[in-house]
Amino acid sequence: MCRHSHLLLLGACALLAGGCQKHILTDYRPLDQAGMYFSNIEELKGMNTSDQEVTQLVKLKQAGISDETCVALLGAAHAHQHPFTSGDPAASLAQAGFNEVEILTIARADQLDNLSTDAVTLKLVGLSDATVQAVLHRRIQGLRTLNSAQIGRLKNTGLKEKQILERINSGMTDVQAEKEIIARESARNQTGFVRVHGRRSR
Repeated sequence: MCRHSHLLLLGACALLAGGCQKHILTDYRPLDQAGMYFSNIEELKGMNTSDQEVTQLVKLKQAGISDETCVALLGAAHAHQHPFTSGDPAASLAQAGFNEVEILTIARADQLDNLSTDAVTLKLVGLSDATVQAVLHRRIQGLRTLNSAQIGRLKNTGLKEKQILERINSGMTDVQAEKEIIARESARNQTGFVRVHGRRSR
């Protein structure tokens, strides 16, 4: 009898130690306090959410992300066989104006950590939503794409978004973009120089 009890105790300890990675003692109260509905919290319980993931999800709620998207983001991370640790990147995307469908698209490609900073920069550059999505789509596909800083600099030289996209779609590299930026800035400065010193005296 004692031996049997001892074996049961060992089995319970192994389970609690994470042999099956069950987070049966996770504290979901922070999500309740953040405004998440009971039904969604129950869904998270069924997804074996950890305390660390709860902390990440609270950040999403504080950024105004819906319960359904919080659950979907956790599910996307688990589908890629890792815990959800991207609360800050997802929240920054939401705060920059990305909608939840766009955030989920990036998450399902497992690119939240890699693309969030560049995505926010593209918004700050002032590109249209369509252009931002076109650039991010290429990055998600793993296609060569100019970095956000170079895109912003090309825009500042006077190129239209259509022209920038043409260069990106043609496979322009950052080095090639740098050469064009220098050439366009030089031409603009030269034009300004000629205009100023070419005036007639009155």
